Amino acid sequence: MQSVIIVGGGTGGMAILDLLLDSDYLEVRGVADIDPDAPALRKAAELGIPVAGDAKEFENARPDIVFNVTGSEDVQRSLLASFPNGTVIIPGSVATILFRLLEEKEHFISRLSEEAHKTNTIFNSVEEGMIGIDRKRRITFINKSAARMIGVPAEKAHGKPIYEVIPESGLPRIMESGRTEFNRKLQLGTGISIISSRIPMIDEQGKIFGALAVFKDITEVVSLAEEITNMKEIQTMLEAIIHSSDDAISVVDENGNGLMINPAYTRITGLSKEDVIGKPATADISEGESIHMKALQQRKPFRGVNLKVGPAEREVIVNVAPIIVGVKLKGSVGVIHDMTEIRSLMKELDRARSIIRTLETKYTFSDIIGQSAEIQLSVQQAKLAAETEAIVLLRGESGTGKELFAHAIHSASGRKYNKFIRVNCAALTEELLEMELFGFEEGAFDHIRSGSRKGLFEEADNGSIFLDEIGELSLAAQAKLLRVLEEHEVLRIGGTQPIPVNVRVIAATNINMEKALLDGAFREDLYYRLNRMPIHLPPLKKRKQDIPQIAERLLVKLNQEYGRNIQVITDKALQLLKVYEWPGNVRELENILSRAMIFMQAQDTVMTDRHMPMNMIKSTEDQPGAAIRFGTALPLQEQMDTVEQRILEQTMAECEGNKTKAAKQLQISLRSLYYKLEKFGLS
Repeated sequence: MQSVIIVGGGTGGMAILDLLLDSDYLEVRGVADIDPDAPALRKAAELGIPVAGDAKEFENARPDIVFNVTGSEDVQRSLLASFPNGTVIIPGSVATILFRLLEEKEHFISRLSEEAHKTNTIFNSVEEGMIGIDRKRRITFINKSAARMIGVPAEKAHGKPIYEVIPESGLPRIMESGRTEFNRKLQLGTGISIISSRIPMIDEQGKIFGALAVFKDITEVVSLAEEITNMKEIQTMLEAIIHSSDDAISVVDENGNGLMINPAYTRITGLSKEDVIGKPATADISEGESIHMKALQQRKPFRGVNLKVGPAEREVIVNVAPIIVGVKLKGSVGVIHDMTEIRSLMKELDRARSIIRTLETKYTFSDIIGQSAEIQLSVQQAKLAAETEAIVLLRGESGTGKELFAHAIHSASGRKYNKFIRVNCAALTEELLEMELFGFEEGAFDHIRSGSRKGLFEEADNGSIFLDEIGELSLAAQAKLLRVLEEHEVLRIGGTQPIPVNVRVIAATNINMEKALLDGAFREDLYYRLNRMPIHLPPLKKRKQDIPQIAERLLVKLNQEYGRNIQVITDKALQLLKVYEWPGNVRELENILSRAMIFMQAQDTVMTDRHMPMNMIKSTEDQPGAAIRFGTALPLQEQMDTVEQRILEQTMAECEGNKTKAAKQLQISLRSLYYKLEKFGLS
């Protein structure tokens, strides 16, 4: 490295100093200027470079080069006289040109380095191995993939004769012959099989200066090919797997003709191999269309299709998927599940699911209408309940709005963003209700083989569950419910491991719970668990001052349902509503208003006393049990409906709302009773 002195610390000296500081070939030994505040002097001093007011102070340093950037001819002559002949004195203008050339050289070298780095990155990123040799048969370049395959690090292989690294290499032969070879198989010393292509490298003058090999590892491909060649063994294994399945399996070719079936298929359908193999896919269908043919035509799978198969017309569910190899359709495979044994129960479960609805709450306390002291007391109690995690028992007659209160309590609680599940305990059989509430494990029932299922308590985890008609629970179900309330865990039917749950229970009933305790129909310990926060909902007859507000809200709802535009109810009509005792409560009020609206003209906007169904509304002078009034001008069916409704009302009152008892007393099925109660708005 040569030493340099800079004379002149101004702008030019500063520029020369910055250039030299970045140079790897020249070292600054000093900076001189008569101005002690010259910028180059200050910077040199900061960097620890000697500075002086006169260049002569550096004579003994014997620098190799002195840059005169003062622009003064006198200074130039003084420097020539002061420094020995071995020192080169360069004017500033020449120095600038020299260092610009040096800067361009370094930039060019940097670009070449970047391009070389990019090229190496590409060579080392490809999966194929690459090796090149020169005229002396020495390796000039080798990428990482090649080094990995030959088992020699790239830095050790570089520069070595090719035969020392790959004794079986054909690159020297290619370089001598000038011919190109493609896709030659070769076994390397590392045991790797490769496919290699070799190319001579020719310069612009047409002279060969080396050779290049590009090769790919095909060891895995060869191994896979060897496995595929033994198709008979694979086919035997596949048939063994298919034959061991309990589900019926059938395979057809691309034309829809049978290829293979298993014993389970014969057991379910009653068809043998002779009936199916080589025959069209429709041969086993007794009712429905062939799903095999649909899968072949549309080249997509079909799942959960109901069919009847075989001479016995067994009811099954079929899953079929096309077999596509590459892009070519080879056939389809179908799996048949026998559903005959469990179809009946599954229909019952589906019916149960349609009765029990899981939903987000749709009512809040703002939907509870009424300013009477009775309803306001119930609302205040419910709001207080919403702020706690306590179990709530809603008590009141049918139609007083127990479900509305349950929705509102959940909506105002900390669980409002989680599930709200409601269950009508009287609408399901004992077995189905327990299955739905607590779930079951696989194998718990002989007639169900579809795995385990969560119960509704698990589904409602971190949310709320509304148990309507809780007084209708069987004693066995009551015991299980008590466990949930006390231990905060559920034991599935057939299970042994308790499952923790965090559920807020809101219960409702319209029966006399205390009488049920005395009759032994309800567990005492469960009663005290449920009755910690009872809320009594007043019947409509005890808050008749709320009827105008309730009727106004119901009109809005009924207008939307029936496409009407009833704006107001006259005072006389409201008076008729107020004198009635409303055994069916708000639900009955909605029923009467809907009947009145149905028989009004489409253009009517005012509901009057003339629109009220007089055969349904009795004044307070009519005591319970009084004779039913008939109108000769009324249709026969309407008068018969009136009689039937009164009988239902009286029977339900005598049975204290117990629907099972009422159905037995009337000698009709429970389902028929529910239908009639729904028909007359008494449910």
